[in-house]
Amino acid sequence: MTRSRGNTAFQIQRVERLQKPKLNLTPRQTQILKMVAMGQTNREIAAALRISIRTVEVHRFNLMRRLNVRNVAQLLRQSLRLGMLPRAFGGR
Repeated sequence: MTRSRGNTAFQIQRVERLQKPKLNLTPRQTQILKMVAMGQTNREIAAALRISIRTVEVHRFNLMRRLNVRNVAQLLRQSLRLGMLPRAFGGR
């Protein structure tokens, strides 16, 4: 019978931080996220995908809600941290 030494709650938290949460984005949300990361506006995204600007706004809102962020900068930072975008995304 072995005894646990130390704070097991801390160990569990550390393991949880290393695991990436499963955020199942739709293919369209992933596509819009990449276009946002490239700096395209809602109007440009809508024209490229042949959808309404309002539809793009709804997709962006849902992405931001899912990632629990309030602005585009936080959206991009969180998506990079979660591995939704490659680290060198948009790099030259």
